Amino acid sequence: MKLYFYYRNIAYLILDGRTKDDERKKCLERFNQPESTEKVFVLSTKAGGLGLNLQVSDTVILFDSDWNPQMDEQAKDRAHRVGQTSEVKVFRFITATRVEEGILQKATYKKGLDDKII
Repeated sequence: MKLYFYYRNIAYLILDGRTKDDERKKCLERFNQPESTEKVFVLSTKAGGLGLNLQVSDTVILFDSDWNPQMDEQAKDRAHRVGQTSEVKVFRFITATRVEEGILQKATYKKGLDDKII
């Protein structure tokens, strides 16, 4: 995805497991500024955590699905915040491999169990 953004000259910010705490805060503040030139925020679901507010977002792309479907739900919720003024579109990228298809199958199964229990 980084290569695509570079090729298309799209400014982006990234937050993943390697992002330090002070850099994380700066990225979020920069992205949420009205005059921000970065229109894409690449966020690993594993690095999402508490305190993220991406209410200026209108699109969520899940590219690293987790075995736990709640992690993906939390990633979507980062853009569905109080103050959100746009419809939020959610896309899921998966590769046609047995591993990713297996993760998606198991996560879907777990989500179904959660829905039945609740």
